[in-house]
Amino acid sequence: MYIDRLRMTLEAQKNLEEAEKMSKYMRGQYEYFGLRAPIMKETMKAFIKENGLLAHNELFPFLKEVWAMPEREMQMAGLSLADKLKKQMTIEDIEWIEYIIVNKSWWDTVDHIAKHIAGYYFLKFPEEITHVTERWIDSKNIWLMRSAILFQLGYKDKTDKELLAHIIKETKYEQDFFIRKGIGWALREYAYTNGDWVWEFVHKEELSPLSYKEAIKNIKKTKQPS
Repeated sequence: MYIDRLRMTLEAQKNLEEAEKMSKYMRGQYEYFGLRAPIMKETMKAFIKENGLLAHNELFPFLKEVWAMPEREMQMAGLSLADKLKKQMTIEDIEWIEYIIVNKSWWDTVDHIAKHIAGYYFLKFPEEITHVTERWIDSKNIWLMRSAILFQLGYKDKTDKELLAHIIKETKYEQDFFIRKGIGWALREYAYTNGDWVWEFVHKEELSPLSYKEAIKNIKKTKQPS
């Protein structure tokens, strides 16, 4: 089976010393084979070359299986394959996107999903943005909320700043670190494109000190708008 070949390929490169370091860095939440990002990238490239890709309709069952496995590299492999198949997305794929956001959730998977997978989905199906992001915010699940805040990372001049402002206003009073940090990150990235707007926004809205500090980092490094 495809998933068995994948697991054996990753396990064959197991590095116990690295695995211990990686688990410690992630607060002991996950087990690891011990494959650092560059090794994972090359391993997945070689694996896909040899074994090909899954069919689009096999992706969700595959993701459920790898998400049930203890080693974090299995989830990372799942994201790698999801990235390769995302051009085939249908509108119904929001189901598996939400599944991998809310299961085994931590910043290492969620931030990738938000920017590279959910972000792509919403560009392809913009009519889904409003009701899906509202549902994510209303859920009070911090990882869905963070994904709503972050999905426009990389949109640059395609960023819907009114939507970004709305989402931040809806989430800015949340106490969670990842929400507040996410707000700052989203604004910091958009500041590369529209620093004047970000500067005005952060001084008009009541943001947490963490969100504010993160938001203006790029503005301070370049030129402070008047």
